[in-house]
Amino acid sequence: MRWRCMDTEAPGHERRDVDVRRIVLVGVGLVVLAALVQLAIYFQMMGLWSARQATLPAPPPVATALPSTPPEPRLQTAPADDLRDLRRTEEERLDSYGWVDRRTGIVHVPIERAMELLAREASR
Repeated sequence: MRWRCMDTEAPGHERRDVDVRRIVLVGVGLVVLAALVQLAIYFQMMGLWSARQATLPAPPPVATALPSTPPEPRLQTAPADDLRDLRRTEEERLDSYGWVDRRTGIVHVPIERAMELLAREASR
C-alpha cells in the first residue's frame, strides 16, 4: 500500500476556532458594563443618602457647643518637653519653702534643709 502525502496547514494557529477580536470585544463590553453599574449604584446611594439626611432632625444645640479640645488626659505631642517641665516643677518644689496645709501648720522645706533637720534630730 502506498501512502499519499496530504497537504499540510501552514504553521501558526487555526483561525477558524478562536476569534480573538470577538473575545476582546466581549471583555471590553464587560468592563464598560461594570463601570456603568458602579456609576448607577453610586448615584442611587447618593440619592438615598440625601433623602435620609433630609428626614433627620436638626442636631441639638448642645452638639454645636462641644469643646474644641478633647478632655484630659490627652496624648503627648512632645513627651521630652513634658518630662522636662515635670522635672523642673519637681525641682522647684524640692528646693523651696511653702505651705502644704496652712490650717494645720504643715509646710514643705527644701530637701537639703530637711536632711539637716533629720540629722540634727537623730543625733539627739
